Amino acid sequence: MTATRMAREMAEQPDRERALIGRRDEIAEHVRAVAPSPLRGITIVARGSSDHAAVYGRYLLEAATGKPVSLAAPSLHTLYRVDADYGGQLVIAVSQSGATPEIVRTLDALQTGGGRGLAMTNDPHSDLARTADGVIELQVGEERAVPATKTVTAQFIAFALIAAALGRAPFTRDQLDLVPTATESILDDPEPPAAAAERLAGTSELIVVARGYMYAAALETALKVKETCSVLADGYSSADLRHGPIAAVTRGFPVVALRAYGPAFDDMCSLVDELRTREASVSVIGSDERAEMSLPTQVPEPLTPIVAVVRGQQLAHGLATRLGYDPDNPQGLSKVTVT
Repeated sequence: MTATRMAREMAEQPDRERALIGRRDEIAEHVRAVAPSPLRGITIVARGSSDHAAVYGRYLLEAATGKPVSLAAPSLHTLYRVDADYGGQLVIAVSQSGATPEIVRTLDALQTGGGRGLAMTNDPHSDLARTADGVIELQVGEERAVPATKTVTAQFIAFALIAAALGRAPFTRDQLDLVPTATESILDDPEPPAAAAERLAGTSELIVVARGYMYAAALETALKVKETCSVLADGYSSADLRHGPIAAVTRGFPVVALRAYGPAFDDMCSLVDELRTREASVSVIGSDERAEMSLPTQVPEPLTPIVAVVRGQQLAHGLATRLGYDPDNPQGLSKVTVT
């Protein structure tokens, strides 16, 4: 892989994941100290890649706690000044930098409304960390490339650790310990995404589709392609795609499909077959032998999005360099977005 900052930061991910998982007991103590009792529900505040981690967290946390989990609408609090009752809510605000004013202001508003705030950030001295009742420090080191990589997989893992701290997570302790090694195996296998990037080199648009736990990885993969390649890429759940947008998928239309063994697997296989019947050009990232870009089978479906995100990073980086773009510095973007 070309020696860009993005590639170097991607390569750090296994070690950063191990270190974060190794702090599971410390993190569990922080989470339990902040979470209200009784817990009525959980609200997650995020934008950008952090919002995709939040989508993943929504699935994991509702499965683990049995409580409703929602994604906040920051504009309601920053623009419309809505007063809402957040009593009994754990509010998780996610920002790699901790410096996005909108996220800080929304967390402050929801805490004022009675919520208990937990910041998830790479900067423990940030405005977000100072505002929250408690902090989960990602501790992945400075991320200099504009496209987030190691901070994203760390956020996904942090949500897995929160789920384990608050309830019965849909994975075991031992299975979570497998994720860093699985990430290494992905990074040691760059040829399949490089070949997929070659096939996509002439496209100006594509869709990325998945379902269930994998949906968050589809959203994040689409964003990475948009950020690094100036390609209009949209992420969909397979259910939403079937509710109308599939009509736009015609002969030769490029699709990246993500799937993992589990309850959503058969649905995704059926969708891929349907898309190929429409003569779409489909590339599969999956844990089955028919996938062009394989995923490790030892990781269960609820944890597979973490390694699938890394495949998406490889695809976006490979396509960007194939097209002659600098993936470290996408035109018109900066590391901290002010909203």
